[in-house]
Parts: sequence; C-alpha cells; structure tokens
Amino acid sequence: MVRTTGLTKRYGAAAAVDGVNLMVPAGSVYGLVGPNGAGKTSLLALLAGLRRPTSGSMIIDAGPGEIAVLPDTPRFDPWLTGREVVSLAQQLSGAAPDSVDRVISEAGIAEAAGRAVGGYSRGMLQRLGVACTVVGAPKLLLLDEPASALDPLGRREVLNLVARLRGVATVLFSSHLLADVQEVCDTVGVMKGGRMIFQGPIDRLLVGSALPRYVVRCRPPIEPVIAGLRLQEWIAGVERSGPDELSITVRSLADAELRLMAALAGTGARVVSFGPEEVSLERAFLELTQP
Repeated sequence: MVRTTGLTKRYGAAAAVDGVNLMVPAGSVYGLVGPNGAGKTSLLALLAGLRRPTSGSMIIDAGPGEIAVLPDTPRFDPWLTGREVVSLAQQLSGAAPDSVDRVISEAGIAEAAGRAVGGYSRGMLQRLGVACTVVGAPKLLLLDEPASALDPLGRREVLNLVARLRGVATVLFSSHLLADVQEVCDTVGVMKGGRMIFQGPIDRLLVGSALPRYVVRCRPPIEPVIAGLRLQEWIAGVERSGPDELSITVRSLADAELRLMAALAGTGARVVSFGPEEVSLERAFLELTQP
C-alpha cells in the first residue's frame, strides 16, 4: 500500500526524516514506534501530503479521497455537536449516511453525540477524531498516537476498532504505547534520529533483536550464584529480579543451551525453576534504541 525510497525531510541542516525506506503491506496494521523526536509525526505528515519531502520518493496505492489522517491532537469547531462533526466528515468523504451512528457507537461517544464538542474532554475529542477518520471507509488510515489521551476503556475500544480494520483497510499508526503496538500490529517500524532502524514482522523483532534472557528461581543464598555467573564471559548480565529470582542475559541461545545449566551447577545453585523469558516489544525497542 505504501512504499518510500530514500524519503528525506530537512529543516536547514537537521533531518527530521532521513533516507527512510518504508514498506507497508496492503491490509496490514503497521505500528511506527520510536523515542520523542524520532521523526514519526514528520513521516506521517509527508505521507499525508501535509509536507513536501526534500528528496526521495513515495508511492501510495490510494487516491487522495481514499486516505484519512488523524493528528495527535484533533480539533473541531466547538459549536458543532459530535454527531454533526462526524456527519460532516461522512458527507465530505461520500460515505453512506447510515455509517455515522455506527462509527459513533464503535468509538464509544454515543451518549455524548448530541453535545457541543467544545465541552468534550481530551479523550472524548480523540474518540471523535477516530470516528471521523473511519466513517468514510478509507483504504489507508494514518493515525498519529490514536490512543494517547484515552483511559483504559477508551484505549480498548480504539484498539478493537483498529484490529477490526485489518484486511479491510491498511492502518499505519504511531504510538509510544508499546503494549498497544504489540497487541494489534502485525508489522512494526522502529525509528531513531529520523532513520528507520528496524522494519518487519513484529514476531521477527521479538525473536531476533533482543539478547536472549533466562529467568531462574533458586533457593538462598543467591549472592554466590550471581557472583559466579558474572565470571562467565558469554553471560552479558545477571540481575536479581526478585527475592529468589534471577534474570540472566546471554549472548547467544547456543551458549545458554550448552553451558547455562552447568554454570548454575558450578555455583552451587539450588534451582527451583528455569526457562527463557518472553521478549516484549518494550524490551526489544529499548535494546534497539538505547546507545
């Protein structure tokens, strides 16, 4: 659905987007993550046509009327009601009128639909923005932090709505809520300093980017076990994660499988349980982006 080649946006000597090669599969939910200032919002603005690239190219398999954009802080005329705002978006997009009430309900603002949006909270405005974005049934949705201001219930409703769009439309959204990305995205891009430092299926990021880590529970005393394991050059780190629990980071799975049990035995550890730690997107993200 979206492909960019060497896409760059410069402001003077600073590059907000620096040579990004983005590929968003059609029908996918693509999560764009990165630290503050990574270039996520600038990249979405380029794709939306709100800014012009300095160099590079992009191909989007959707016409201007088939793309919907949700900014991170949506704003609306305060004297309009929520239903009038969504109806206006529906008329501008040419969607069927019966879609208005449906998306209002799905966004969780049905009870407030008759109120002027000037009295809406930040979270309610975010929900309203989501409703306006999906009412026209676009082929491509560009969402900038769609769940950032929502309470847990609101986040759940928005995530469910995004998940239902998989295969029906293509969704590209940025977020600093890594748990949300891990839950609903099938593809992820990690940005840092304007560059794309990882792009691919989320499973490949979780399996391949972070160093393997094992969780070991053993009976006291634990200090001799920690000291002994830290002498092994193939062990990258040992942390005490609980009264009787250790988190052991190894440099490779082969080292762990061949040597970890023997190393534990060599320290005199009385092992209660042993197993690999499930890799979260947050951990993989930190290992990619931290110096």
